[in-house]
Amino acid sequence: MSAILVVNSGSSSFKYQLIDVATEDVLASGLVERIGEDVGSATHTVSAAGFGHARAGEPAPTVLEATYDRELPIPDHTAGFAVMLEAFAQNGPSLSDNPPVAVGHRVVHGGARFYEPTLITPLVEINIDELSVLAPLHNPANLEDIRAAKQAFPDIPHVAVFDTAFHQTLAPAAYTYAIDRELAEAHRVRRYGFHGTSHKFVSEAAANFVGRDLTELRQIVFHLGNGASATAIRGRRSVDTSMGLTPLEGLVMGTRSGDLDPAVLIHLARRAGQSIDDLDDLLNRRSGLRGLAGVSDMRDLVARRDAGDPAAALAFDVYIHRLRAYAGAYLAQLGGVDVISFTAGVGENSAEVRAAALETLGFAGVQIDPERNAARGRGIRVISTDSSPVTILVVPTNEELEIARQTLRATQG
Repeated sequence: MSAILVVNSGSSSFKYQLIDVATEDVLASGLVERIGEDVGSATHTVSAAGFGHARAGEPAPTVLEATYDRELPIPDHTAGFAVMLEAFAQNGPSLSDNPPVAVGHRVVHGGARFYEPTLITPLVEINIDELSVLAPLHNPANLEDIRAAKQAFPDIPHVAVFDTAFHQTLAPAAYTYAIDRELAEAHRVRRYGFHGTSHKFVSEAAANFVGRDLTELRQIVFHLGNGASATAIRGRRSVDTSMGLTPLEGLVMGTRSGDLDPAVLIHLARRAGQSIDDLDDLLNRRSGLRGLAGVSDMRDLVARRDAGDPAAALAFDVYIHRLRAYAGAYLAQLGGVDVISFTAGVGENSAEVRAAALETLGFAGVQIDPERNAARGRGIRVISTDSSPVTILVVPTNEELEIARQTLRATQG
C-alpha cells in the first residue's frame, strides 16, 4: 500500500484522512475536536478499504466500516496529533506496517508568497508563521500540526496546500483595495481569497461531470457552509472571489458579517466605545446569522423562521440577498455563465437556499428544476431543467482528496 496522510486543521480541531494513492480510496478518516477545552473528543473511522490492509500476518476482517470514539483532555494540537496516531495504532490501518509516503497539510493563508503546493522546509515554516498575522486563528494551528507530523514522520515529504493558492490568478484590478497604495503594500493589504482548495476541486469535478473542457467553461461556485464564499472561474483561473484579506469579507456566514461599510467600525468605536478586540469578536463571532437571529446553523434558522420568528425570516432574506448580489456581479465579470455549482454543508443540503439564490436569474438562462433540486443525493447531480442554457449542479466537495492529489504531484516533482 502507498498512502498519503492528509491533515486539515482548524483553530480548535482537525480532520484527517489516509488515502490510497493508487485508488484514491479513503482507508481511514477522523476528527479531533474541542482542542483546548476541558474535555476533547476524537473519532476514528476505518473503511472497508482500510480493513483490507490488515496487520502483517492477519486476515482481513469482513467489515464495511467501523467507528471508534474517545473523550479525553486534548490541550493542544500536538496532543491531538498523538491521539490520532494512537487511534491508527489501536484500530488500524497500521501506520507502522504501512507508513504513508507523504503528509499533506492544509494551510489557510499563504499570502502572495505561495501559489502552488509546496514542500515544507524550515524556511516555509517561518513564512507560515509570519503570515499568522493575517490568519491568527488558523495558521498557528496549521503550523503546530505540521511540526507534530514532522516529528512523527521525519523521513517522508511534508507538503503545504494553501487555501489562498487557487486565487493567485486574480488580476490586480480584482485583488487591489482602493486605499493608500504605499500603506497597503507595506502591510500586505489586498484580496487573497479562501476556500481555494474546495473551489478548485469543485470546478474541475463539474467540468468532468458535464463532459466539457475545463478551459472553455465559465463557472460560479458557491461554497456555503458555516464559512461561505463565492468564486467566479474562467477556465482554470479564479477571476473574482468574495473573501478578501481575511475570510471575513463577502457573503453572510454563520457567525461572520461578510460585507460591511467600514465606517460602521469607526462609528461603533466612537459612539459605543468598542475596542479593536471588541470589533474583531463582533464581526467574527457575533454577526452573520447568529447576530441577526441568535443561531448560526441554517437548519435551525429555517426551523425558527417556519415557526414564525421574524428575526429568523429577516436573517434568511439577508443571506439570500447577498448571494444574489454576488451571483449578479459574477455574471457580469464572466460575461455569462455555463455552470453554477453549490457545495459544502448548506450548499449541498439546503434545496431552499439554492432555489432562492437563483430565483431571479432566469434572464441569464438559469432554470432550476424544483423536483431535481428537492431530491436528496450523495454524489454530483444536476438540478437544472433539461432546457436550461446554464447547468446547475450540486457537487460534494472533497478538500482532503484534492490535498492528497496536490501532495502527490509536489512529491513527484
